[in-house]
Amino acid sequence: MNEDIRDREVRLVDENGEQLGIMSAAQAQSLADDRQLDLVKIAPTAKPPVCKLMDYSKFRFDSQKKEKEARKNQKTTQLKEVRLSPTIDTHDVEVKAKACTRFLQNGDKVKVTIRFRGRQLSFTNRGVEIMNGFYEMVKDHATVERKPLMEGRNMVMILAPANN
Repeated sequence: MNEDIRDREVRLVDENGEQLGIMSAAQAQSLADDRQLDLVKIAPTAKPPVCKLMDYSKFRFDSQKKEKEARKNQKTTQLKEVRLSPTIDTHDVEVKAKACTRFLQNGDKVKVTIRFRGRQLSFTNRGVEIMNGFYEMVKDHATVERKPLMEGRNMVMILAPANN
């Protein structure tokens, strides 16, 4: 930027994007000083390097403002978890399904987990039945992203919000 540009010749572009041609860096710097703008190298690898006349502090401010606006409009999805058990009662499943529906409506993904303890591990088919029943309760708001699978002692299913 400005006096830090050490190249002998530069291709100069003015603040409106029009080409001013190839000139010495000193000439380009004096032109920038006359217009009260900064000389900024925008393509250092080109032969000769391309420099542009611009108000650098305004450019930096505008780019930070755009970045902030982009971050504000960005939707972050979280992974919420709902835990069930192989011996869960129907009403308890309904309560968990209601919570899951709320999470899905907020745009979050839901990880449904069943933890098997001790002898329950031999009845994993009961876990699949519970998972399928759970999905039937929330299928209006969800799509299955990952089917029920065993991971050690846990059976895990991931639900994503449905595109309604």
